[in-house]
Amino acid sequence: MANRFSEVTPAILDYSELCVKNGSIDNELYTKYEVKRGLRDISGQGVLTGLTEISKIKSYTIEDGDMIPCEGKLYYRGVDIEDIVKGFISEKRFGFEECVYLLLFGELPNEKELADFNEILTNYRSLPTSFVRDIIMKAPSPDMMNTLARSVLTLYSYDDNANDTSVPNVLRQCLQLIALFPLLSVYGYQAYNHYERGQSLFIHAPSPELSTAENILHMLRADSKYTELEAKILDLALVLHAEHGGGNNSTFTTRVVTSSGTDTYSTIAAALGSLKGPKHGGANIKVVQMFEHMKQTVKDWTDEEEVANYLKALLHKETFDRSGLIYGMGHAVYSISDPRANIFRKFVKSLSEEKGLDKEYALYAMVEQLAPKIIGEERKIYKGVSANIDFYSGFVYSMLDLPQELYTPIFAIARIAGWSAHRIEELINASKIIRPAYKSVSHKKAYVPLKERP
Repeated sequence: MANRFSEVTPAILDYSELCVKNGSIDNELYTKYEVKRGLRDISGQGVLTGLTEISKIKSYTIEDGDMIPCEGKLYYRGVDIEDIVKGFISEKRFGFEECVYLLLFGELPNEKELADFNEILTNYRSLPTSFVRDIIMKAPSPDMMNTLARSVLTLYSYDDNANDTSVPNVLRQCLQLIALFPLLSVYGYQAYNHYERGQSLFIHAPSPELSTAENILHMLRADSKYTELEAKILDLALVLHAEHGGGNNSTFTTRVVTSSGTDTYSTIAAALGSLKGPKHGGANIKVVQMFEHMKQTVKDWTDEEEVANYLKALLHKETFDRSGLIYGMGHAVYSISDPRANIFRKFVKSLSEEKGLDKEYALYAMVEQLAPKIIGEERKIYKGVSANIDFYSGFVYSMLDLPQELYTPIFAIARIAGWSAHRIEELINASKIIRPAYKSVSHKKAYVPLKERP
């Protein structure tokens, strides 16, 4: 029997046709009124809507008044992300917690400050009594982002000061959510995997001596085992996803919703809804699916001509999902290179060697080399095209045997750090509710009495 709750009836189809008929706006009007669609100009640069000290993205230089594309750079609170990564990698330690501290407080911690901060996160890494049983285990969803959002909204009910938007209270809430996101995500998946797929159910409590990345693998795997390289690469993924300027969709959502004066839980739930979208946080899943289809379609993975023909077919909407996209290629801001992808690449190669997936890595490397040239030949583009971090992150997660249902939640586990920093910055500098303008292009119509309508 059909689920009437989920059924699209003939009446709804008729109404939807009315929506499309009376809701379509002539594309020429956007040009006429100089509307920056997506709040971006024709070159892909974002329209300036605010100021921030949390992070900076550099993709071009100005020479004689002209914008000259350059190698991409990313700075957390003024510190080059490449230097941050080199620092904790060379010292053979994990870096995500240090980045959270830097993003929230604006300066790098010393050893004692970092140890104290880790202790705070550890103390917050426990859910209210019976929360797993009463909330996470009830009505498990196949979409972990929805499960995560529902859990965040439910935590509002457990907070006696949920509506207090003072900086100390919001900071406390943000630290708790940063600590709890790994539990909410992994436990949500375990519930789904058990109740919907019939697999064994196990709930591992987080270990206080482990980092965020280690705890994710510890809680996710039945035997809690992982290699040092696996944990370090997952930690690196969290570092690289932790923050990316105020203009990305979910962070802008955070600032917009924060500006309304609402509570932290509602704000973060809204950001999760944004990140869930396949044009944002869900992009790495599409990369993995595209490559799986490519590996089945291309007979010789080492044949550049055959791989190039497949990429051209993607652009011509002749294969895979027929979207006309090569997923993982291109970025709204970067043109010549995405620094996060550059950092990730060499570690991905090491993991592929450990996992015996050298051929798969070689295919990724070939596509990364071929795709920009093919896109440049086939499409009219206004700036360069290069691999973005999604190009490699999905491959990493697949090598770590992470279920695809957790790909976007892993992104959220990292990006909650940036969202928290931006929420606090918005509150500190709060002045007006964010309200951009929309120009009405509708025509006036006379009211027609009901009995006189056709």
